[in-house]
Amino acid sequence: MNKKPIHPDGDLPVFVKWMEFLEWLLPTTDKFPRKVRHSFGQRIEELALDVVEDLIEARYHRDRQAMLRRANLRLEKLRILLRLSHKLRYLPHTSYEHAMKSINETGRMLGGWFKKGEGEGEGAAA
Repeated sequence: MNKKPIHPDGDLPVFVKWMEFLEWLLPTTDKFPRKVRHSFGQRIEELALDVVEDLIEARYHRDRQAMLRRANLRLEKLRILLRLSHKLRYLPHTSYEHAMKSINETGRMLGGWFKKGEGEGEGAAA
């Protein structure tokens, strides 16, 4: 069988990976300077949490391709905001590297899921 491996809790690996990233990201954005924590930090957190919702919807929705494209777009927005937070020195270099590695790995996992769905005809126009 060529099915996507499932985590022992029943979660897809991409979901598990993203939840691990969130567990790191949320305390990290809490360390942003107070003047940007509730604007810049909150926007980063909201995008990251939206990705979780997209992954859940993609797992259970019939047109998962649209959900995966939306999640991928949010990842790109996160990359830009985290790059800017690094350049503005809100995010240390090692944290920025960790974030980019995690986001890129999640993006690759999404891409694999997307391509698998294309091969099965999911999300194709009727």
